[in-house]
Formats: sequence, structure tokens, C-alpha cells
Amino acid sequence: MNPNPPPRWRSLLFVPAHVTRFIAKANQRGADGVILDLEDAVPPAQKPEARGMLAESIPRIAENGTAAMVRVNHHLRHIGADLEAAIRPGLSALVLPKVEDAGFVRDMADAVAELETERAIPPGTVRFILQIESPAALFSLQSIAGAHPRIAAMTLGPEDYSASMGGLPVPEALLAPNYAVLCAARAAGILPMGFVGSIGEFSDPEAFAEVARQARRLGFRGALVVHPAQVGPLNAAFSPSAAEIDWARRVTAGDRDARARGLGAFQVDGKMIDAPVVRRAEEILSLAG
Repeated sequence: MNPNPPPRWRSLLFVPAHVTRFIAKANQRGADGVILDLEDAVPPAQKPEARGMLAESIPRIAENGTAAMVRVNHHLRHIGADLEAAIRPGLSALVLPKVEDAGFVRDMADAVAELETERAIPPGTVRFILQIESPAALFSLQSIAGAHPRIAAMTLGPEDYSASMGGLPVPEALLAPNYAVLCAARAAGILPMGFVGSIGEFSDPEAFAEVARQARRLGFRGALVVHPAQVGPLNAAFSPSAAEIDWARRVTAGDRDARARGLGAFQVDGKMIDAPVVRRAEEILSLAG
């Protein structure tokens, strides 16, 4: 189990790290975090420019409390330069794409630790979000999820995963790998992020809202998205309702009373409540803040 508590990230919004007009208002979109993308969103010729912009972009994103993040490249020719540019005060997390083994994560953690020391950043400040994007990674999910205490969250990259499988990012193809990532994240005590669908589907807000609600029912607690229209549905789906909070409070109060009386189970609203239900109520209250 990861000794560091998982963060409260319901919605993380990707923004191309080289497009000033998107960065300017990114922290006003309501997302819990903004991911400045150095990878797929940036053409190779513009990656140096995008790296150079991080010195201003990271503090700008973080100025109102939004978590500032950077997605680095996986390619060895780029990743060193990405880290040198990204590790600076104000950075909350790195998104590591195309993770396939625990050794890569540990190597990245060692490099980040060196940079934190050099730049007087408190050790362990920069967390990791791991993207699982190939079938090869599915066979190592447990070791990947528990590779290092810096890991805060893990998610499936549906587009890359589907491409590597030679298929389409449709629910019937994505449920099994998403659920495998969810199980590994829960076992490791890190934040399970994702939903069963394409990350690029944002034209139908209500349909996306149902996808987000389904994700929470499955056990996910947040997701990465590419369009501001997806942020609101995610925040709503991954926030407990007033009715849920009321139920959870009554369950936890009933549990305290039952334990005081030496009882292992009790009733709320005509339903039997025992330890697993109490744990669900406690998680609802933790999500409510």
C-alpha cells in the first residue's frame, strides 16, 4: 500500500503546453488540475518552445490553487529535457505516459529526486500519474502501481491502448483493461482514475455525464479529459450528493452506536449495515471533504 494518501483529483484537464491562449484561462475551467502536455499535443518541432514556456505556465496555472501538472514524453530523446524544464516550484505532478514496467517509474523517481534537491524543492513534492497504454503493461499492473511512493494515481489511456490493440475505443473493448487498472490502483492505495470510453468524446454533455457517473459506480474517483466541457460532468459525478452524504453520516453514526453496544451489524433505512457498507459510507464522507 502507498504510504501517501491519494489526492482529491476529480478532473484533470489537458492543455497543449505551447498554446498560450489555452493556458491563459486553463485554471478558470473548474478542473482540480491542469496538465500542460508536452507529449501528443505538441508537434516535435515545437517541443523546445513548449518546454521554455513552462517557467511561466506552471506558476500561472497554480496561482489560484489549481494543481499544475506536466505530461512528459516517453521517448528518451525528449524525456531528460522535459524533466529539466518541468521540475520547478509549483509543480504538483508529472503524468508519465506509456508506462509498461516498474523499473521505468523508479528511474523517473530517482531523476526527479535529484532535481528536487538541486532546486530546493521539498523531497517528494512532485507526484506521479501513470498512464497505462499498451497490452504489455496489463501483465505488470500490480508491480507498476506499487513501484514508488511518488505514485498518486493510475489511469488507462484509452486512445493509445485501443490503437495498440488494433481496435476502437468503444466500451466493450475498454471495460476489461479499465477494470484491471482500477483493481491495481485500489490494491496499491493510489487514486483510480478513468472512465469506460473515448477521452475525445465531448460533443454530447449528457452522454458524457452518464459515462462519468458509471465510472464512479465502478469505483473510479476522477479522470483525465481534453476539453473544458468535460470538467463539469466529472466534478459532479465524482462528488457525493447531499442525499449520499446524509446517508453516510447516519451509517457512520449508527456504526459508532452499534460498536458501543457490542453489535457487529445494525439497520439504516430498513437495510442491514455491516463493515463493508460502513467503509463505503466512510469513503463518501472523505470525498465530501
